[in-house]
Amino acid sequence: MVDVSVMGAGVFGLSVAYACAKQGARVRVIDPGGIGAGSSGGLVGALAPHAPEQWNEKKAFQFDSLIMAETFWVEVETIGGVSAGYDRTGRLQPVMNERGLELAYARGNTAKELWQGKADWQVVSAQDGGDWAPQSPTGYLIHDTLSARMNPRSAAAALAAAVVALGGEITDAGAAQGKVVWATGWRGLMDLSAELGRVVGNGEKGQSALLRVARPDMPQIFADGVHVVPHADGTVAIGSTTERDFDDPSSTDTQLDTVLERACAAVPALRGAEVIERWAGVRPRTKSRAPMLGAHPTRVGEFIANGGFKIGFGMAPKVGQVMTDLVLAGRNDIPADFQPEASL
Repeated sequence: MVDVSVMGAGVFGLSVAYACAKQGARVRVIDPGGIGAGSSGGLVGALAPHAPEQWNEKKAFQFDSLIMAETFWVEVETIGGVSAGYDRTGRLQPVMNERGLELAYARGNTAKELWQGKADWQVVSAQDGGDWAPQSPTGYLIHDTLSARMNPRSAAAALAAAVVALGGEITDAGAAQGKVVWATGWRGLMDLSAELGRVVGNGEKGQSALLRVARPDMPQIFADGVHVVPHADGTVAIGSTTERDFDDPSSTDTQLDTVLERACAAVPALRGAEVIERWAGVRPRTKSRAPMLGAHPTRVGEFIANGGFKIGFGMAPKVGQVMTDLVLAGRNDIPADFQPEASL
């Protein structure tokens, strides 16, 4: 017998399964596509915070999850024996003009309070970044120490290994038993929209690339709307496009070429690097842009954990915790903006 069945082996589904298994529940994860078959099998792995201003429940939830992440991923790796590629290496962002510089300093002051001394948001000279520094018209960069990186595929594999080590089962077929959690990504949101007769969420395609550049200890960069994320294996991930209209969820095209050009213009150290992989996938985006967590809106007695969109891996530790509290103990500590009603 199974206590909890999780439909979907992306990062939300695996995080819920892991947290439930840690509480002693017998868990089954069912996904016909396999582990990380959707957007959780991507390349980028940028775990980055919202700007420290206009604080709300969503930003506080994400902050808590990012702070939890280091202990969380160490524990996952220890239990399952598979590396997630996690490291809190920080992030650099160029300051583009004088107004941006004023705002950056103001956010730095706000971060001292909102981030509780657990991380810093600082303005630094671009010279401090050496040849890894992004181009900055003002000569200044924002350096935050809250941002981290992980390898999405490795992280999904690490979670899956930990679930199995805790006695859980991961399968591409089988019957759901016990309490059921739906974590079926963008197609699940499309199905829910069709069932309700109105849009509650959909998919947004993103294309990314992997370059052979060995900068494993350098901070990630966000410049000109592009993420540049060095990984521990001697690669750097570049992403991504934002496409609401698409015909093929998994194809790459000239839009990715444009992203690569922007990345190389922003970070000259990338010029001439070999592109070793091009990837495309679709991220689940709810109407409210926030995750959808809680009681399933159409399946009585069942649950939903969907809508990670661009911050799914960063939210995952906390998502697993609050969903497990709800599923196993009936305790609902999920922010109101994340409840399914917010997107209905």
